[in-house]
Amino acid sequence: MQLFDKLSQRAKEHTQRIVLPEGTEPRTLTAADRIIADGLAQIILIGDPKEVLGMAKELKLDHIKYAQIVDPADQTVIDRYAPLFFELRKSKGITMEQARLTTANPLYLGCLMVKNGDADGQVAGAMNTTGNVLRAAFQVIKTQPGIDVVSGAFIMLLPEGSPFGTDGILVFADCAVVPDPTAKELAQIAVSAGQTARDIAGIVPRVAMLSFSTKGSAKHERVDKVIEATAIAHEMDPELIIDGELQADAAIVPGVAQTKAPNSPLSGCANVLVFPSLEVGNIAYKLVQRLGGVQAVGPVLQGLAAPVNDLSRGAFPEDIYKTIIMTANQAIGLKGI
Repeated sequence: MQLFDKLSQRAKEHTQRIVLPEGTEPRTLTAADRIIADGLAQIILIGDPKEVLGMAKELKLDHIKYAQIVDPADQTVIDRYAPLFFELRKSKGITMEQARLTTANPLYLGCLMVKNGDADGQVAGAMNTTGNVLRAAFQVIKTQPGIDVVSGAFIMLLPEGSPFGTDGILVFADCAVVPDPTAKELAQIAVSAGQTARDIAGIVPRVAMLSFSTKGSAKHERVDKVIEATAIAHEMDPELIIDGELQADAAIVPGVAQTKAPNSPLSGCANVLVFPSLEVGNIAYKLVQRLGGVQAVGPVLQGLAAPVNDLSRGAFPEDIYKTIIMTANQAIGLKGI
């Protein structure tokens, strides 16, 4: 069974409520209609109901009528959620009037619905910048306990028959958010990537902390950071199978691991690769994608207390559809279902 078949089956079995703040955006509506038709999630659309239903009619979408539509201009909606935002941000000097104005912003309203327990996750970005999507998530939903940093992972779907990863899957992190993580942040990225591997890839994580050195073969402060991060990650999650510092070949090739890192618990069979900096991770996933014929799914935002995922503004309906499915699975994982 392919990855998205498994994710879809799990989403059907444990239905989640996914809020889409860009409720009048045509691609988003098209994806939402398909999600509802396939029974993969309960969809909450934010937007003027007349505009939402008018756009659905124009696009000939038959299932949007089954979505919950929340009007951000409805004062009863503002009355419900503005006090929550005020409580979350009053230490920053926000006034209730400012809280009410911000609550009317669909990105913030969606996150407030998640925070209040009225939704399980949010997907946005077809019309909004990554910065705006993340800002709302940081201010409202915040990070998981013990995690201070939000990062981005890609699920790499390898060609059939590939000897690497688990069931043809590798997880790469961080490839999207944190330019130069500290040792503590790198450790948190590793633990979050392990969670992503379990919740979305459906695999038992085997995490490699990558470097240009394997077990002391080179001396440098950047190597020291990876070694320290590995130790911190061990403390954060003692049950996580993790090792570092490792060069990429020692992480994924058993024969090389036997020579370079014979005592590694990974034994050259890592399925989660944690890169020491954003530039390395971003370059690596794009090279593997283009040169190796690998499908890169993501980025999946990880580390938030509830799932919020960002879309490319050039996303196709299929991309949005799959992101909703992934977000539902993240929500399921966070609930421990």
